[in-house]
Amino acid sequence: MPEIFENVMGMENGHVIDNGSYVRIEPDEMTAWLYLNKPNHDGKFTKQDILDFLKKNGVERGYHFSNISAMAKKEVYEREIRVAVGKEAMDGQDGWYEYPFVIEDRKVPEIRADGSVDYASMSEVQNIHKGETVAIYHHAMQGEIGYTVTGKESKPKPAKELPPLRGKGISNVGNPDVYVAEMEGKIEVRDNKVDIKNVHEIMGDVDLVTGRIEFFGDVIISGSVSRGVVIRAGRNIVIRGTVEAVNMYAGGDIILERGIQGGQEAKLVAKGSVFADFIEHAEVHAKGSVSANSILNSYIYADDKVIASGKKGVIIGGYVHGLKGVEAGTLGNEVEVKTTVHAGYEKETYDKFVGMKSKEEAAQAELSETVDSMAGILRMKRLGSNSITKADENKLSVLNKKKDECFLKLDEIRQEKQRLADQIENGKGAMIITEGNVYRGVTVSVEDCQYFVEEKTSFMKYECLNGMIEASVRIL
Repeated sequence: MPEIFENVMGMENGHVIDNGSYVRIEPDEMTAWLYLNKPNHDGKFTKQDILDFLKKNGVERGYHFSNISAMAKKEVYEREIRVAVGKEAMDGQDGWYEYPFVIEDRKVPEIRADGSVDYASMSEVQNIHKGETVAIYHHAMQGEIGYTVTGKESKPKPAKELPPLRGKGISNVGNPDVYVAEMEGKIEVRDNKVDIKNVHEIMGDVDLVTGRIEFFGDVIISGSVSRGVVIRAGRNIVIRGTVEAVNMYAGGDIILERGIQGGQEAKLVAKGSVFADFIEHAEVHAKGSVSANSILNSYIYADDKVIASGKKGVIIGGYVHGLKGVEAGTLGNEVEVKTTVHAGYEKETYDKFVGMKSKEEAAQAELSETVDSMAGILRMKRLGSNSITKADENKLSVLNKKKDECFLKLDEIRQEKQRLADQIENGKGAMIITEGNVYRGVTVSVEDCQYFVEEKTSFMKYECLNGMIEASVRIL
């Protein structure tokens, strides 16, 4: 071996030999450099000579063979040349599902240029036909091991496979990685679960000739709905035209793109939320929120918030209750129409809760008395008393039935008590917030506190503190 590779001694960041040639390994050990002086003899170094020198000085992997070959062939001396490069570990990709359709769940309406809210933008329904591809599974791709020039290895994060797709109305019998629809309907995707559910869609208007509409899935009506119609849907109701005095019951949301003129006869009940361009002269109950550009002379009850949104954002007349709060642009109007707005739990709810405590105590006492009476008869029966008569046996049977009824009654009372307690808890801290005017004639209530607006004001926040309405100017 040439003389240059002999007598190796240590040097910071690398190694050096007696004629000044050295290998320099960077601190992260991801790059190695070679500085080569001319040999102290006739001839030149071969590629193998250089590789042996690199290995002797701790460079084990990642050789830059083209640079090493060039150094040997072209006799590159007296400058550092990169001769080895490490490789970062590459993480793999977890398995994933590709959905060949839009799965966005539009729950937020669009704001129009004039500042009002377009609830029509929320009613997009993703339909799918039988036999169409629902999802394609792409298997996990494992990563690549990394290494330093000194030979140390770093392992990538393991890639995980996803479980098979769950859901209704889909099948992957033909290909385990391709899921197809077994039926036509509305498709929903949540947490790697795909459901295809039937949608009842009416292209046009609905009137009393159409009659009652009952459907376990979604009901979508492209036209208007006339007075007297009743609609029941297991899921959502979407109406794109105007709505008159119609009764609607939905297991999900109710979306009225052009609002409702209820004529003091319409009633809307939703286990989800209610969204409408406007609500006039209607009664609305929602387990979720109620949102509209304007609410006029209506009775509104929401377990979440009531929001009069958009540029108008008005609540005028009627009674509006939002358990978790009310937000509006304007409350009332110049002619001082009587308007009541309430946030938080209602006084009636608290009174019922207190009453349920008394009912619970009475039911518990009745149950205890019944059980004690039964225990007395059973005790005599176990002792073999001759005094047990047929009448006692009949009484025991009656008491046993009464005991079951008492347990059932007590359970119902406790469930109702808990429901009321939850409602009170959910309503704590609720506020009424306005972004515009609050007119005289408006009654503001929060929990069991009440306040009558004596003069016009604006940009207000109302909350119940220490048993009184605290009114403050809202800082925008």
